[in-house]
Amino acid sequence: MTQNTPLPPCHSVTARTAQRVLSAAQLKAMGVPAGRAVEQCGAGGPWQQPLPGVFVLHPGPLSGPERLRSALLYAGRPPVSGRRTAAARVADPAYGEAMLTGLAALSLYGFAAAPPVASVEGVDVLVPRVRRLRSAGYARLLRTAELPRPERVDGLPVAPVARALADAVAGLGEAVTVRRLLTEAVRGGHCEPAVLVGELNRAKVLGRPQVVHAVDTLLAEGRAMAEERLYDMVRAHGLKEPLWNVDLRLPGGPHLGGVDAYWPDEAVAVELDTRAPRHSRLEGGRRQEEHEAEWSAYAARREHLERLGVTVVHLTPKKLRDAREQQATVVRTALMAAADREPAAYVMILPR
Repeated sequence: MTQNTPLPPCHSVTARTAQRVLSAAQLKAMGVPAGRAVEQCGAGGPWQQPLPGVFVLHPGPLSGPERLRSALLYAGRPPVSGRRTAAARVADPAYGEAMLTGLAALSLYGFAAAPPVASVEGVDVLVPRVRRLRSAGYARLLRTAELPRPERVDGLPVAPVARALADAVAGLGEAVTVRRLLTEAVRGGHCEPAVLVGELNRAKVLGRPQVVHAVDTLLAEGRAMAEERLYDMVRAHGLKEPLWNVDLRLPGGPHLGGVDAYWPDEAVAVELDTRAPRHSRLEGGRRQEEHEAEWSAYAARREHLERLGVTVVHLTPKKLRDAREQQATVVRTALMAAADREPAAYVMILPR
């Protein structure tokens, strides 16, 4: 196409792509060279160029979705190396490995505590660490050594909720907003506290004053929700009602530990794993030591109970949320198998 060749009408390009936001490469593939595209963005022209190499095929204000797509097109490139990550295998070729994160991503996920897409001041985009591109305009590039596998929301690649939350919190200073976002994530069933706290730890924001109290509240709510799921599972699947939240102790002997549900006739106990996230709040070697000590104590307690003939069923909040029927089958199987086992040692049952 020469300098004097008429440019395809704006509406014809839009009709062919069903988009009004295109990269220079996409326009070139349609027969519109970069120079001609730039010409259309002059004063009074029909197009605009909000970010380098990205064109919007109308002169008016950008909508929220147009801002998101333009930021992705600016940040997106094919992988630098031949290695294809999980992110690259599912991403739109136009976006490469780039994916939305932060408040823009949370808005797409429908978070009430996040601002509407159109009013998000900066659009955060995750890109591989090897990308040399810099942030520009409203497109803020966040580099990372390991990209998560993106979700698809409204046709756009978006970081998982926990990662998007951690990236959003890293840029927020208002405690009320942080608490609302974290609480909504758990109450809305978007992600489990364990995953979220792990991401907050990765982002190195757990020590911030506006995060500390919010995380304590988050873990308490996560525990309460997990217990409620356990109650619902027992009742919805017709399991025998257990004794809830009890301590086990040998007569005149040591404390054997607390369990979330216990069937004394069958000597079956259920323990919810809601403890591990707390250890993500510690740093470095101390965190690792505490984590290992916690799980060593848990393993020793479980082995002791099983030597006494008590079957311990270990459930996680995520399993109770995503595979409740399967977990009910696991508990039912343990209860039915009690008839084929040797009688368990006598243990005292105390309220917790």
